[in-house]
Order: sequence, then structure tokens, then C-alpha cells
Amino acid sequence: MKRSNIELSKRVLFEDNHLLVIDKLSGELAQGDITGDEDVLIKAKRYIAETYQKPGNVFIGLPHRLDRVTSGVLVLCRTGKALSRVSESFKNREPDKYYRCLVEGRLEPTRAMVEHFLQKNAKMNKSFCVGKESQDSKQARLQYEVLHYFDRYTFVEVKLLTGRHHQIRAQLSALGHPIKGDVKYGARRSNKDGGICLHSYRIELNHPVKKESINILSEIDFLSSWGFSL
Repeated sequence: MKRSNIELSKRVLFEDNHLLVIDKLSGELAQGDITGDEDVLIKAKRYIAETYQKPGNVFIGLPHRLDRVTSGVLVLCRTGKALSRVSESFKNREPDKYYRCLVEGRLEPTRAMVEHFLQKNAKMNKSFCVGKESQDSKQARLQYEVLHYFDRYTFVEVKLLTGRHHQIRAQLSALGHPIKGDVKYGARRSNKDGGICLHSYRIELNHPVKKESINILSEIDFLSSWGFSL
């Protein structure tokens, strides 16, 4: 079975009356676009309707996004109250978001805090790192730690400190180490599946109703799917 055909019910990481957290697949839309391809919201509504035999319209809200080419932990909300509270928490940068990726070359030093100013070009659907702050740029900060060096690639964990458009992709490219497969940001070649080696590995956030911290880890064997192993 192709990974893109794995049922959403088999990718649920956390679920209660307020939240539905899933493993998004690379190539899967978080939200509808001009392609008209079925997105996660449609799949989640169908899953809830079928699982709980809910008639009529099912509410599912999206408090944050992942690029289509990115896989991993994606938080969905099952009520308007949860959506409002979780969206506000992401806006205030409260959840801890960790990504894992493969970048080209040998990334050094082994850990660092990286800061740029990003400008988004909507027509190109791309962000560019610029040298200084301007009226249409936004500060972008992340921390990274090298997990393993392969012959031609570096396996990296990234903690996202701000949530800008294509931030990880643009910042790592600006360091001279584009993400494997990410031709848009300077990778030498694309991956066979059209995705990139960037995975939302872990999110820790406060539950919108219970107010307790929940720590959610992806269960996708992403490194193996990229053709690598430790």
C-alpha cells in the first residue's frame, strides 16, 4: 500500500472530545488549495462521522499548518472553543514544536541558534532570508542540534521558535544546507516521491480545556522512508 493511501484512522496520535492529532503524510494537503485534492480536514470530518456515527456537518478546525511536502504531527480541533484557544496558543508561540530533517552536506557547529529576517514572495510561494529587518520582513528564529552525520547528509533536530512561512526550509538553505529533496530551496535533486526530508516530529502543548500539558510524538518511521537508518 502506498503511504498516501494509509487511512487516517491508522494515523491518529491523540484523540478526545476537543482534539484530534494525526500523523500527516508527505504529499497530503493540510488545507484545500487550487489542486482540488482531498485534504486532511475532509478526511478528518469523514473519520469522525463514521467512527461516532455523527449525522450532519462535523466541525474540524485547523489551528496550524504543515506544508504539503512536510509530514508529521498535525493538530486538529473538534470544537470552536478548542480551535480558538489552540490557535491563540500557536499565535503566542506557546507550544514547543520539534522537527527532524536531513540536510545536504555536513552542518556545523553541531548545535546553534539561528536568526534571520524573512521576506515572503507570495507569487513564488517562497520565503527569502534578508540581511536586515524591513517593513515587509519578519524575524525568524530556530535552534538546531545535529543527531547524526551520514556521508553526504546531516540528520538534524530543529526546535522552531517562530512560525514563519517555509521558515525551516529557508533558514537551513541560507546556511548552505538545503533539506534533501527541497529543490525550491536549493537541493541538488528532488526525492522520488516528490516530498522533502522534513518531518514534524513532536509537539508539546497545553490542552485547551483540561489545561494540562500533552506531549505528542509522531509514529511514522520517517528516516527509513527516506532510505536512511541509524
